[in-house]
Amino acid sequence: MKKVCIFGGTFNPPHIGHLIMANEVFHALDFDELRFMPNAKPPHKEASHLATGEQRLQMLQLATKPFSYFQVEPLEIERGGLSYTFDTMTELTSREPQTRFSFLIGADMISSLDKWYKIDDLVEKVRLIGVRRPGYDERSDYPVTLIDAPLIDLSSTALRNRFKEGKNVSLLIPENVQTYIRQEKLYE
Repeated sequence: MKKVCIFGGTFNPPHIGHLIMANEVFHALDFDELRFMPNAKPPHKEASHLATGEQRLQMLQLATKPFSYFQVEPLEIERGGLSYTFDTMTELTSREPQTRFSFLIGADMISSLDKWYKIDDLVEKVRLIGVRRPGYDERSDYPVTLIDAPLIDLSSTALRNRFKEGKNVSLLIPENVQTYIRQEKLYE
């Protein structure tokens, strides 16, 4: 079976922290492919500062272009509406029955898994992968495979603010993504 890890998030914008985390997980667990999947409307976040779904897909295409093992999964953007991991993974496992899926979550999500929609059914479908981060409770009643990765204390919110203030984002966002953001006048 093909081993694929799905990395969901808003990716508004994608940055080097996302790429480093994905790269570490991909190699640590010997996946065949890792797919970045931007959500249409996350159930746990305010969506008022989102770039459009198409813009976030385009930024991810640009960010992942140098890496043959990274792909972009448009399913949640195409489907629209609230993005629940259970619904998405049900659709993906049905669409690709010969693929064993895992789902990557940040350390900030581990302690709140009990609040996720249909979490008991989700952990029967996919393996959850968590990335350790200091200061976060990594204990859970649900099975989560924990991975160590270099720590990059970076947030998309901070980067959007830097763009808004005209500050430098060099080395924090891939150059081709920075160019796209400026051309589209995002986060101004």
